[in-house]
Amino acid sequence: MTDHSAQPADPSRPIRPLRPETVAVHPPVPEITGSRPLGVPLHQGHVFAFDSADALAEAFERTDTYLYSRVGNPTVHALEQAVARLEGGAAALSYASGMGAISGVLLTLLGSGAHVVAQTCVYGGTYALLTDLAARWGVEVTYVSGTDPDEVRAALRPETRLLYLETIANPTARVSDLAGLAAVAAEAGVPTAVDNTFASPLLCRPLELGADVVVHSATKYLAGHADVLGGVAVFKDEELYHRVRHARVEQGAITDPFAAWLTLRGMQTLPLRMERHCANAAELARRLEDHPAVAAVRHPSLPSHPDHAVAARLLPAGGGGVISFDLAGGREAGRTLMEAVRVAALSVSLGDVKTLIMHPASTSHRQLDAAALERAGIGPGTVRLSVGVEHVEDLWADLEQALERAGKG
Repeated sequence: MTDHSAQPADPSRPIRPLRPETVAVHPPVPEITGSRPLGVPLHQGHVFAFDSADALAEAFERTDTYLYSRVGNPTVHALEQAVARLEGGAAALSYASGMGAISGVLLTLLGSGAHVVAQTCVYGGTYALLTDLAARWGVEVTYVSGTDPDEVRAALRPETRLLYLETIANPTARVSDLAGLAAVAAEAGVPTAVDNTFASPLLCRPLELGADVVVHSATKYLAGHADVLGGVAVFKDEELYHRVRHARVEQGAITDPFAAWLTLRGMQTLPLRMERHCANAAELARRLEDHPAVAAVRHPSLPSHPDHAVAARLLPAGGGGVISFDLAGGREAGRTLMEAVRVAALSVSLGDVKTLIMHPASTSHRQLDAAALERAGIGPGTVRLSVGVEHVEDLWADLEQALERAGKG
């Protein structure tokens, strides 16, 4: 290792001896030779030094040189490369949250008077953002089911700038016909963006099905341990990547390096976690469907699911870890259930190793009015269960005792 302690920026002009006050400000920065770290190092520092004034000036125009962490950071870049590889994309951008990634894409692709075709049952934050853009920029949004290519074809206009879909919808678990819908949009020269958070790249890779951009809330399955806030956007081609990257630099929405490092650590167990999430969810969905206190269950693995055939093609490795179900007793039964569980945690978010339960209409989709909730398929008694990796029998015992209480209400 080379010891850079007590050395000036230009080693050809050493200053000796340095006083203790200066030595304290310039600790050694080791250069590793002869080996490499097994894991991705955490580069928490936000500024990087250069050997010449020309190199510093040139770095402002390059994407392969680290200058300032709002522009780029080695640890954050490692996360971007890892997710891009998983999704089969040309490049990726990391953001401070999932909504940061969604906002970064929408704010770049849309402008005043633009038109968007979006699936009806999108995440509440996405719906709120589109509603805000409609009010402030005059962006028009046409909502479609996400299952019918002809419906999308009829909705497209000359001013349409984006088709926006979710692989598995939040929270209704509807499954979009990504290939069919993206093909219709491509015929009209309209890019398709897909929120792949619920599926993860282990269950579906939308870019291979015709999507142009894939977004993730990395907070969820990618990180997986309820200790990170982050988002990622993956691009099919470099041109769109550079457009959105320029906007991200100016918006200042990049992921913190420590959050990126934690996400990278979590991603190493993503294949194992997704296998368990899917298996547990499929088994619980089957049992819930047979319970007398439950009026309806939605999980892509169930033959009763309206998109079961599409899911069989799109998600052969599993239908994801989220179950949406309605209780026969409505909203009050849902309240009783959620307050009665002991293993599952009453909490927002999803994709954690722990099982989480919540009421979408009053939390994640509170931005939707009654009519919008009905169109999205979210009822007053709809409960969303993000199934963790605990033992499935412990999860069922917890749900069963809570359902018994809810049924008595």
